Amino acid sequence: QLQLVESGGGLVQPGGSLRLSCAASGFTLDYYAIGWFRQAPGKEREGVSCISSSVRRTNYADSVKGRFTISRDNAKNMVYLQMNSLKPEDTAVYYCAAVQRPALWCSLKYEYDYWGQGTQVTVSS
Repeated sequence: QLQLVESGGGLVQPGGSLRLSCAASGFTLDYYAIGWFRQAPGKEREGVSCISSSVRRTNYADSVKGRFTISRDNAKNMVYLQMNSLKPEDTAVYYCAAVQRPALWCSLKYEYDYWGQGTQVTVSS
């Protein structure tokens, strides 16, 4: 059974940092592009960042550029989202998603086949 599980969310003060993890089970991430998405209450789900299977391509939403960094460790079957300088508007449920695509493919749109259950990130003083 293919499964993605996010972890690392929590409550953090503005300006703080969190690192989200996405663990895959039931399949190897080697040939999968990974995306991070988030959904705030009353808002549509939006793409935050993505990384291609080859690691050579990444992309970020304008709202998080310079603050968030996506990375992956295929040996551990893990993907990470390092979030720095967090703002209250970053508060949302964060999801990781996977899709098997060519090595340089990466998208912030909802073109993914497998989704995790989400982890809550709350940025508040």
